[in-house]
Amino acid sequence: MSRIFDLLSKPARDLGAMSVPSETHAALERSSQLIKLDSNENPFGPSAHAIDAMRSALGQVSSYPDDDCSGLRLRLAAHHGVPAEQVLVAAGSTALLSLLCQTLLAPGLNAVTSERSFVVYRMAVRAAGARLIEAPMRNHSFDLEAVLAAIDPQTRIIFLANPNNPTGTMLEAAVVERFLAQVPGHVVVVLDEAYYEFALHFAALRGSSYSKSLDYLSQGASVVVLRTFSKAYGLAGLRVGYGLGAADLMGYCARMRNTFSVSSVAQAAALAALDDHIHIQRVVEDNAIQSRDLTRALETLGYRVVPTAANFLFCDVGGDATAFAKRLHDEGVAVRPLEAWGAPNYIRVTIGTPEQNQAFLKAARQLGSGNPVPGFESSRSAP
Repeated sequence: MSRIFDLLSKPARDLGAMSVPSETHAALERSSQLIKLDSNENPFGPSAHAIDAMRSALGQVSSYPDDDCSGLRLRLAAHHGVPAEQVLVAAGSTALLSLLCQTLLAPGLNAVTSERSFVVYRMAVRAAGARLIEAPMRNHSFDLEAVLAAIDPQTRIIFLANPNNPTGTMLEAAVVERFLAQVPGHVVVVLDEAYYEFALHFAALRGSSYSKSLDYLSQGASVVVLRTFSKAYGLAGLRVGYGLGAADLMGYCARMRNTFSVSSVAQAAALAALDDHIHIQRVVEDNAIQSRDLTRALETLGYRVVPTAANFLFCDVGGDATAFAKRLHDEGVAVRPLEAWGAPNYIRVTIGTPEQNQAFLKAARQLGSGNPVPGFESSRSAP
């Protein structure tokens, strides 16, 4: 054990050191040619208006950005009809998760979420020295009764990913409303709506009601709503997200935020992207069409797919998903195996462009026929 270990905080020791992979030039070149369907990025990219805004902002990069993100914060406040004091912009919604944990948690306290939910919850909670309680799922979705049962006097946060990542399942507005009415006053509910735009479109297609999160906020409920520009807006590489919550809580979180954490280029792009409604409508419509076609094709091949409300599919491959993903990688397609989430037979695959989806399906078809992965022979037949 190195001398440094003796100097580490307990949360750092518990999390462990991250190993830095040593990639060869050849491996990096192969990686750059991969079809990446493993990170839920927007395959259609950002708005043309956002790209123009980024180009215009480049001439100002010698100056530090607006630390308060004032222009973007005011625009978001107007967009959502809330006071500007209730908006906090940060370097992605993951940064906001860390800020909330640093502000509300400490050793001896805990947060509650579901098993098989967003992996960053665990990381952010443990980094704050607190404990994460994971309630069991029901039908690949949050079991809200189990979440309520897990709350104790030391609970300060509930993380509710809606839609959930990696299962893609959505909780309807009425279900969330009943749940919030039962949450005790010492708990803040974080409504993580990273896939909001996709879910809203799917809900409209299916005749269901998705989110009334801003209504809860205006009514004084103890909630924080998280949104991001990384998914539907196609700005994942710029890292911009925001939280909507009680003004005093947002103020305390702002004090914990790193200085100049959101670049001027990112702020400009987000402002322009927010106003390009035509681009967002095209993105969510294309995503719904590709989701339908990809689901049907996978089911034809014998794979089981959970209906999604996001831009990815939660797919049961009928065997060792890690081996399956490795074989796909060898064929030039990256997907996310979910053994680490407690779902060893499942992958999460981003809904890509038609061309990307066809490449994925071609590789998946080959795995299900000519050269099957061990454990897949009995669950799959050649098309």
